Amino acid sequence: MKLYNTAVIIIIVTILPYITLSYGGWEDPALKTFLQSKESTADKPTVMARRGGTGRSNAKTRISDRASIGSSLTLWEVEQLIQLHNKARAGVGVGPLRWSKKLALYAQEWATHLASTHCTIEHRPNSGKWKQEHGENLFMGTAGYYGVADAVKGWVDEKKYYRGGALTASNWHPSGHYTQVVWKNTRQLGCAKVACKGNIIVVCNYDPPGNFLGEKPY
Repeated sequence: MKLYNTAVIIIIVTILPYITLSYGGWEDPALKTFLQSKESTADKPTVMARRGGTGRSNAKTRISDRASIGSSLTLWEVEQLIQLHNKARAGVGVGPLRWSKKLALYAQEWATHLASTHCTIEHRPNSGKWKQEHGENLFMGTAGYYGVADAVKGWVDEKKYYRGGALTASNWHPSGHYTQVVWKNTRQLGCAKVACKGNIIVVCNYDPPGNFLGEKPY
């Protein structure tokens, strides 16, 4: 079919929600500074512990009410976070994590600080009032499109970048979120969420922390 004397202009604009992933738990301050300088932001998600564990992922949250959570998360969000972390850990044979109200309070404190300042994600510093004391994974994404489950899925998706062996300065960065999620010696998890400028920020803290250079995650 031919069209005559007609000008048709179609403009399609696609705005994709975005996420940013970031992680923590370094044991070498100098290396931490180097690695933080290489943090990256994606326009869309790449989805965004003990050796000899049972390999099961059906651990219960054992959180009976909001007062037991420690952060602004709902009971369902806590369940999602624990189940997704423990599913990834069971996949490599390390034991499940349990929820820590103390870590959740700690995570909420930092999440609220981030939202009240520049509404961007950055790790706690090595010293001062906000000194980092635990392992840390961070996530930022469009509110209403991403949730806490997307944060864990984004971190775990980095598994494809981990090639095995002990962590080094050269092989650690691409899979740092994932290796913290499955770190063999980590026992506890506490997370928080905050909304700011149309986005959500998810902070998860881990104890004991992972990502020690020279060691294998599991």
